[in-house]
Amino acid sequence: MDMFKEIVICSKCRKRFAYGHIVRDGFKIRVLKCKKCGKRIYHPVDLEEYKKFLQLKQKPFEVKLRIVGNSYAVSIPKKIIEFLHEQEKSHQDINERMRNEIKKMHKMVKMFLESSGKISLLFDFEKDKK
Repeated sequence: MDMFKEIVICSKCRKRFAYGHIVRDGFKIRVLKCKKCGKRIYHPVDLEEYKKFLQLKQKPFEVKLRIVGNSYAVSIPKKIIEFLHEQEKSHQDINERMRNEIKKMHKMVKMFLESSGKISLLFDFEKDKK
């Protein structure tokens, strides 16, 4: 049973929690917030996924650079792809827009040369255009 689909009352002030979300590093984390005392309850599934993301973000991955025709190809580690697929599965019931963005992300990747010796891969670059 998901308590975020039920009416929840604050234990401090006995007022009804308001449903909302916060965004951290592009993650939408569902939250219940008491408007009177400010107490917050974060959705445990969303927090767990965010923690997984933070662990992956801190880990440097070694990738292979290959020549493919007149271009170079970079292999993306399996752990990152698996994480993206988990995200897609766990958020399917949230909203249609998010699913469409994840599908676009699988199709679109941009690479930028940030500085000497630093290349960035940007997934879902449409967000930066807005």
